[in-house]
Amino acid sequence: MDIAQAQADVRRVYRGGAYGAFLSGAIWLIAAAVTTWHSPTAGALALFFGGMLIFPLLTLLLRALGGESALPKGHPMIALAMQTAFVVPIALVVALWLLPSAPELFPAAALVIVGAHYLPFVFLYGRREYWAFAAVSIAAGVVAGTLFADPAPIAAWSGALVHLAFGVVLLRPVRAPRSADVAVDDVAAVDDVADAPGRLP
Repeated sequence: MDIAQAQADVRRVYRGGAYGAFLSGAIWLIAAAVTTWHSPTAGALALFFGGMLIFPLLTLLLRALGGESALPKGHPMIALAMQTAFVVPIALVVALWLLPSAPELFPAAALVIVGAHYLPFVFLYGRREYWAFAAVSIAAGVVAGTLFADPAPIAAWSGALVHLAFGVVLLRPVRAPRSADVAVDDVAAVDDVADAPGRLP
């Protein structure tokens, strides 16, 4: 299987990542509301445990919409998809160490972590939009965490807005290849890291 076909499979099954972004945005909205009207610690816990529900909820949503809800067994992108999925919960355990001393920094740290985990999605989905998704998320987390006296609500609401906005962006279909002989031509102007010609085992 060539890389372009594997990426196209990921986009088809997971709807380009749009629905995952919308679900993540909903979790960030809940966490932002809890942070704003209850406490940063409660908001951090809502974000942490809510984040664990994103993939199961996405699977249920895809099944409800009909069609495939997972890549077929043996697909070459399964390993990368699983590895990227585990990055956030593991990294957020480190961010949880902030709660006793600086709970207001958790949402900003989480936004940086989540943004960084989108970088491999450039290759996984074959979509350059994930460069921007990652960059905006990381920048929002850094700005909120360093420039605001009370960064928790700023970072949490920013996380919600960024995810919902990019969910809309990711709904845009990717242009189909011009020829079956072209290994990667279905994403306009994607750089070599995202769509390098080649084959997967």
